[in-house]
Amino acid sequence: MKRFFNNVWNLGYKELYSLVRDPVLLIMVIYIFTLAVYAAATAMPESLHHAPIAVVDEDGSQLSARLVDAFYPPYFSRPEVISRAQMDEGLDSSRYTFALYIPSSFQRDVLARRSPSLQLNVDATQISQAYTGSGYIQNIVSGEIATFVSGHRTQDQSPVELDLRVRFNPQLEREWFGSIMEIINNITLLAVVLTGAALIREREHGTIEHLLVMPVTPLEIMVSKVWTMGLVVLVASSLSLKFVVQGLLKVPIAGSLGLFMAGAALYLFASTAMGIFLGTVSRSMPQFGLLLILILLPLEMLSGGMTPQESMPDIVRNIMLFAPTTHFVTLAQAVLYRGAGLKVVWPQFAALVAIGSALFGMSLGYFRKALSTMA
Repeated sequence: MKRFFNNVWNLGYKELYSLVRDPVLLIMVIYIFTLAVYAAATAMPESLHHAPIAVVDEDGSQLSARLVDAFYPPYFSRPEVISRAQMDEGLDSSRYTFALYIPSSFQRDVLARRSPSLQLNVDATQISQAYTGSGYIQNIVSGEIATFVSGHRTQDQSPVELDLRVRFNPQLEREWFGSIMEIINNITLLAVVLTGAALIREREHGTIEHLLVMPVTPLEIMVSKVWTMGLVVLVASSLSLKFVVQGLLKVPIAGSLGLFMAGAALYLFASTAMGIFLGTVSRSMPQFGLLLILILLPLEMLSGGMTPQESMPDIVRNIMLFAPTTHFVTLAQAVLYRGAGLKVVWPQFAALVAIGSALFGMSLGYFRKALSTMA
């Protein structure tokens, strides 16, 4: 047993030294847990944010002026009043996402109850803003017209008062969701990439043959790669949560970081074993990259991090119960968002232990078979 731990420690030290001497992988680790997390949290908001809008005002009335002034940040940028000839050109060049056309005599027709029409042109290539913004504009225009006609803003009184309380994210800040989910996805990415790349690097540099003639077993080689690459990802993710998420983005963490790291360690046990399996199957780094696309994209898209599992077909949801990412996303969201304790997330811990053990055993068997053919 002492010899086993000595071999695992020495082989692991070699893996860490190889990683430090590989600037590409090292820069990738730093980037993924810093700039990539910040960009995912701030650069692509799903809600309407400073959407560019233009207004063609051929009426020049008090009502049309109210409509122009009704659009303001942060949902819309300041409306730009343009001519009818500039409208198509602005939409074609993606200068505007929305262009509202107000015809002449609009106010007079409204006051005369003639039911005039407004034309809203939408650039649907900006799909998220187009879908959300169309509803916003319709509500804004309807509200302003009703207020202008009645002289005061009317509001239908409901017999029931809905007391809305938003938990876990009171201001509905996307940064709270985007930053943490990016870290969860990046843990999956790096765990698989680092272990698989380390194995392929051994083969390409010819050092795998050196290991075969040394008094080490396939289990010791595999365990050394699992603990070293898992440790790198675990340390990088914890620093990212502390300094990028909590420090830079000011996102509060509701639960225990220690409990999350314990769950992440179990998940890394499973995902690094998966990386070794892919690294063993692949014969080169380009082939490994192609396999990553086939494996990682479904794991991340169907894990429940991007879309709720309840909205997926039953067959997909049942299949994803065998994927470690599903249980890790559930665990991470429960701990970091809702402050759940071990009493709540122990089923996810148990599932990660079972799936990780199965993946490790399968990868070890295939790894032994691959080494025996090389010997």
